[in-house]
Amino acid sequence: MEIDPRGARFGAALSTIVLALVLVTGSGWLLAAQALVFAVGAGLGLRYAPYGMVYRWLIRPRLGPPAELEAEPPPRFAQGVGAAFAVLGVIGYATGVTPLGIAATAAALAAAFLNSAFGFCLGCEMYLMIQRIRTGGRGPLSAESDKEIPV
Repeated sequence: MEIDPRGARFGAALSTIVLALVLVTGSGWLLAAQALVFAVGAGLGLRYAPYGMVYRWLIRPRLGPPAELEAEPPPRFAQGVGAAFAVLGVIGYATGVTPLGIAATAAALAAAFLNSAFGFCLGCEMYLMIQRIRTGGRGPLSAESDKEIPV
């Protein structure tokens, strides 16, 4: 399945805002809600993620068609990475190990900001690197076999 990359950037922008609010407020509950958003995106796909639904229903109808589409597995993997960092942050806040909560939240915030501001998806790049390592550079998403994801 392919997705509109603008939707992924929109979701990253909302995640950036939420994660920044978590750092300002120290709210483990808000971070838990963001972890759930990430987990839904990773588990069910970006089409069913809360931010993806907002994009699809409210933003996309006001835009023209995207110039290009991108494969869904890399951003979905990135959502899983975000969920892992958010859960780690929730554990930190919930157990009183606040530095762990702050560090995990800050790492997720940095990745979300890179995607929203510059279109650089750190989790997507991790996914592609893992695929290249697993397949010796000739995987289903390598530059030699998939023109949708230039390397």
